[in-house]
Amino acid sequence: MFDPSREQSRLFFCETWRAYRAGEALEGLQTLMLPILIAHPKYHPLLESPEEALEWDCDPEDGHNPFLHLSLHLTLEEQLSIDQPAGIRAAYHGLLRQYATHEAQHHVLTCLSGLIWEMLHHSRPFDSEEYLKRIRRAPKKH
Repeated sequence: MFDPSREQSRLFFCETWRAYRAGEALEGLQTLMLPILIAHPKYHPLLESPEEALEWDCDPEDGHNPFLHLSLHLTLEEQLSIDQPAGIRAAYHGLLRQYATHEAQHHVLTCLSGLIWEMLHHSRPFDSEEYLKRIRRAPKKH
C-alpha cells in the first residue's frame, strides 16, 4: 500500500509540477495529478518552491490546506478510475449533468472530507453508502 509521509506527498506535488513545466514525461499518479494541479493556479507559486512547500503550515485562521485539498482531488480521481466505492462514478456523472466539472468535484470533496472527519472524531468506519447518498443529495441548480 502507498503510504507516503507528509514530506513525500508535498514533494510529489512539487515534482509533478516541475516535470510538467520542464516538458518531461509524467509517470503513474503524476498523470492523474497534473490536471488537478493545472486547475488550481493559486497553488502554483507554492508548488514551484519545494522548500516552501515542506515548511508550509496551515493557518488556523483560515484552516485551508492546499496539500490536503489536492490530495482529496487525487483520491476522487482514483475512486472514479476504479468505481470504488461501487457507484461513485454514476453518482459523480449525475452531478456533471447540472454542475461544471470543478464544482461537481468540490461537492464530492465536501462529502468525502465531512465523512472522514466524522469517522475520525466518532471512531467509526467509513460509510460508503452514506458517502454516495450525500453525493446524490447535491442541491439542484435552477
